[in-house]
Amino acid sequence: MRIAFALLIIIHGLVHFPGFTKAFQLVQIKELSAVISRPVGILWLMAGLLLISAGILFWQKINFWWVAGITGLVISQILIISFWADAKWGTVPNIVLLITIITAVSAQLFDRKIDSERSLLYNRSEVKNAEIVQQEDLKDLPEPVQKWLENTGITDNEKISTVWLKQQAKMKLKPEQTKWLEATAEQFFTVNPPGFIWTVDLNMSPLIKIKGRDKFENGKGQMLIKMNSLFNVVNESGEKIDEGTLQRYLGEIVWFPSAALSPAIKWEKLDDFSARATLDVAGTTGSGTFYFDENGDLEKFTAFRFRGNEPGAKRHEWIITVKETKNLNGYRIPVKMESTWMLEDGPWTWLDLEVTEIEYNGPGISKVADLRTSSLSTESKAQAVQMP
Repeated sequence: MRIAFALLIIIHGLVHFPGFTKAFQLVQIKELSAVISRPVGILWLMAGLLLISAGILFWQKINFWWVAGITGLVISQILIISFWADAKWGTVPNIVLLITIITAVSAQLFDRKIDSERSLLYNRSEVKNAEIVQQEDLKDLPEPVQKWLENTGITDNEKISTVWLKQQAKMKLKPEQTKWLEATAEQFFTVNPPGFIWTVDLNMSPLIKIKGRDKFENGKGQMLIKMNSLFNVVNESGEKIDEGTLQRYLGEIVWFPSAALSPAIKWEKLDDFSARATLDVAGTTGSGTFYFDENGDLEKFTAFRFRGNEPGAKRHEWIITVKETKNLNGYRIPVKMESTWMLEDGPWTWLDLEVTEIEYNGPGISKVADLRTSSLSTESKAQAVQMP
């Protein structure tokens, strides 16, 4: 689809050249009946070159391809209107180009919004990278939790303050859906205070792209999903979302296990292979249960979460099942997992994901922080970058 669009714009640009050649009498073109002056011929050439440049830059995935595109489009459409009888069909590719430019600009604005939110989350976090996890730090935890943390390799390593990771995922948006949709995601966590920003890109079809952002900060959650970065599909917040995103954070500390030592988490032993954790952040509270195998690896995490945000929404059991555990960037963590809702009509496994990259207190965080601190570092500025 990207290549096809790029070729369309390049060809559209080439079609402008006859206006230049006729103005300078380089080639006789019978199809062009109107008289074209040399200054106007130069405008035809400029429009063509700008559109060709936009097509090439789009092909090469250069973010600001649309600057050349919108300039070329404006000149092109003015010329088309001026020579309507001969050039009116050029309006069709210009409309396609305009729609694509609007989508591209909206996507960049959405990305800027996410960047500013990550910057604020990062700048508000308390970094404790210099602190080393000692064996004694684990002594007050339930035995199965101690065994799990020892198995992950957190002792004698720095406490994890910030986390950056990437995921490959397959998703089903409805229980009746049979076909998996491919998605990519990126997530940034802070430990003190607990928070995260998760973004996902999902291709519904060649023409429909979904971009979503889940946020948990200061005990509050928000879900925002946009179609083609333009139209809100979901924009939800409130107490049910707050609790659900907190429970999600709790289940995902398995990727940065030293967060289990946070004083905000209270642990309760259930048996030799399971323990319940309760997290309280700024007045929002939620619980979940961790289940471990005999080696100390996590088998699953369960919680009763609200599915939906409507007044009558009910809690359902939400299960994260571990499919593969391995050592990744110094820690033994789950890397392949699936998420299932236990509904009245039966289980609905809606997410299958794999962590492909993860970085702690290091370069991955710099990728986030450098962008964020150089863009908008104060809350007032961040609030100014809002989607319409």
